[in-house]
Order: sequence, then structure tokens, then C-alpha cells
Amino acid sequence: MSLPRIAVDAMGGDEGVRVMIDGAAEARRRHDRFKFLLVGDETRIKKALDDHPNMRGASEILHCDDVIGGDELPSRAIRRAKTTSMGLAVNAVKQGDAGAAVSAGNTGALMAMSKLALRTMPGIDRPALAAVMPTLEEHDVIMLDLGANTEADARNLVQFAIMGAAYSRILTGFDRPRVRLLNIGTEEIKGTEALRDAAAQLQEATGLEMRFDGFVESDKINRGEVDVVVTDGFSGNIALKAIEGTARFVTDLLRSAFTSSLRSKIGFLVSRPATELLKHHLDPNNHNGAVFLGLNGVVVKSHGSANAAGVANAVAVAARLLENELTQRITADMEELQKAVAAASADAGEEAGASA
Repeated sequence: MSLPRIAVDAMGGDEGVRVMIDGAAEARRRHDRFKFLLVGDETRIKKALDDHPNMRGASEILHCDDVIGGDELPSRAIRRAKTTSMGLAVNAVKQGDAGAAVSAGNTGALMAMSKLALRTMPGIDRPALAAVMPTLEEHDVIMLDLGANTEADARNLVQFAIMGAAYSRILTGFDRPRVRLLNIGTEEIKGTEALRDAAAQLQEATGLEMRFDGFVESDKINRGEVDVVVTDGFSGNIALKAIEGTARFVTDLLRSAFTSSLRSKIGFLVSRPATELLKHHLDPNNHNGAVFLGLNGVVVKSHGSANAAGVANAVAVAARLLENELTQRITADMEELQKAVAAASADAGEEAGASA
């Protein structure tokens, strides 16, 4: 089955054109139904394509040699949305020339351009950045928001939960993924008023395709006990960086320990299969591809330092969301939430009338 083509910002990321084209080509080798709109410097893209004959009939090039810098302010980047590779890739989704956009460029600029061009879906106040992280179980956990919104009220958190659950159903295949709000404790009295209000609303909305399990603390995020972790972008970004830093710390600590003496080196050789498995599990390239949820279109953010395999995974995420109609699922869930809110309001009105 052919899919709508995916617009790839070939100029974004730390490694530039070569790794983006290598990644797209690897994704096409895995799934030959992928087709691409490659946005960037035509000369450099064509040179990179010389190594990938499988891309020739599946790609179109949209020339652009203007690039958004990694440290460029979103407010400034927006002004160049019509002349940069990132902006043109996102605009291709808006115009219907592509089904999704993938970029490894400046995250803030990509969010700002995507929100301006695609707008938020009906019923969604703010888009959220969602990413996949490994757990001790076979399935991964989705966490959002990871930086798109530094603050979030109860209404935002409920919407994030709905969007995250829709993504999780696609990722895991679970009919009712387990959703929890990130908090400083699991007791109902813990946390901010926004967290407690969001929890109350999610508990009342029993018709949603999710299982709300209350609160979760940060040390349980990767245990495999939850499928979707919901929080504001400030707390989410801190938690994500702490988890990534801990993973690097453990990896570096093991490397240092295994090279400290001859006995340690022998021990490394014996335990190498286990350490290689750990390295694979913690490699961010194997979980690459954060998604801007809540927009009228699919936009995937690849890590700036991703290698070809990581870019291929980001492309695969975009394709999977297109194939499984993510935006339609979120729309249906939001309609269900509105029904629950209306029913709750009606019941409250009846109780007030009876009391009077």
C-alpha cells in the first residue's frame, strides 16, 4: 500500500544532508511504500542520492538553500518560513503536497512554524511534544509534553492525555492504554490544583479509549507500569533530560569500570552480550522521532545528532501515524470528551434544580 509522501527537511540536524538522505533511504529499504519530497540544496541532495538507487523513483526534490540555524529564535525563524527548508517542508503538509514532515532542525522553530502553518485541531488549545522512551517491559512508554508548553492548566493536561492515548494505541496496539499524570506522589491530595482537577476530569470521562490510573512519580516512568505519562512541558523536559543523563552516566560508568584493569577487561568479554543489549536498549537512535501532537497534520522531530538509523526511525514514525490516521483518532476522542463534559454539566444542573 502506498502512503502520502513524506517531506524531509534535508538541511536540518547536526550532520546535514548526507545523514538525512541516508536515513530516508534506509527507511525506504525497510518499507518500499515510502515516497519522499526532499527539501534542501538540490546539488547536495542529488549527490547524496547517488548512493541510493532505491530512492530515484520515489523522491522529488524541492530546491532550497536557506537553513534555520540551531540557535535561531523561533520568532525570527517564522519570518523565513517561506524561504527555508524547514518552513517549506511544513508548508508542503499544509498544501497537501506531503502527508507528513520530518526535520532534525531547531525544535522551537519547528514547533512555531508547524503551529502557524497547520494550526491546532478543533478542541485542542495547544500542541504538545511527545516522545517514546524504553521501559523494562516489551512495550515503550509515551511521554508528553516535553517542552512545547512550559505551563499547562487542567484543560491542557486532559487534552494531552487524550492525544497521548491515541498515539499509544497506534504504537502498542493496546485498546485502552494506561495513562497517568506525572506528580510528586501518587496520593490524590498531592500535586498542584491543575493536576488534581485534570485527574478528576479524566476519572469522570469513562467513555474514552484509555485507562486513567491516577498519578505516577518520575522514578516509575521507565518501569513498564504505565503507557502514557502526561505533564507540562517544563517538568517533562526536566524529567526527560534527567533520564537521558542517567542513561549516559550508567553507560560511561560501565565503560570506565570494564577498562580499569585486566580482570575487568576479561569480565567485559564475558558479559559483552549483555552490555551490547543494554547499549542497544539505551541508544536514543532506536527511539528517535518526537511528534507534535494536536496539529492538523503530522510533524516529526528527529534528534539533531541522530544517525541514519535514527532518521529512518523518525521517518517510520511519521509513516505509521499517517497509516493509522492519528489526527482522526484524536478528533473522535475529543468528541467523546465533549459528550462527557456536556453530560456532567447536565447532571450538575439537574442536581442544582432538585436542591432548589
